[in-house]
Formats: sequence, structure tokens, C-alpha cells
Amino acid sequence: MSEPRSLLLDEPSMGLALVLVGIVFDTIRAINARCVAILLVEQNAAMALETARRGDVLETGTIALAGAAAELRGNVPVRAAYRGEA
Repeated sequence: MSEPRSLLLDEPSMGLALVLVGIVFDTIRAINARCVAILLVEQNAAMALETARRGDVLETGTIALAGAAAELRGNVPVRAAYRGEA
């Protein structure tokens, strides 16, 4: 198990102080840079979409939107619902 090809993470930033959230996401990026595929489930949409290449937005268990993370970051409904922006 010293060379995993994938990593599944469920809410890695839940309940952490902001400084630790940054460290966790830096670590996720470093792991991904070593050619490890990462499946990340995260409610911190801002950090998740800054880190991910692709994303799926779930609403009541159904995929409501899917696409490139950059596109989702700019999507007005996503910004309003998950990032608190208008």
C-alpha cells in the first residue's frame, strides 16, 4: 500500500480551524501531484473547487450540476448556494 493510485476523502476539513484546513488542502494537492487520483466529498465548496479539476454539485442526493471546477466556481447558483455569494 505504499504506492496507492487513489484516495477517497469524506469531509476532511470538517470541524477544523481555518489554518488546519489550509494545511489539509495543501496536503491533498501534494498527494494529487504524485499522480494519485482523489475523490473528495466536501461541503467547503470554495476550497474544494479551488483544489479540484472537476466537480459535481449534489442537491438532495442527485447530481444537479457537473463539470470543470473553474466553470462551477463561476456558476451564479453555485456561488449563491454553496459559497454565500450573490
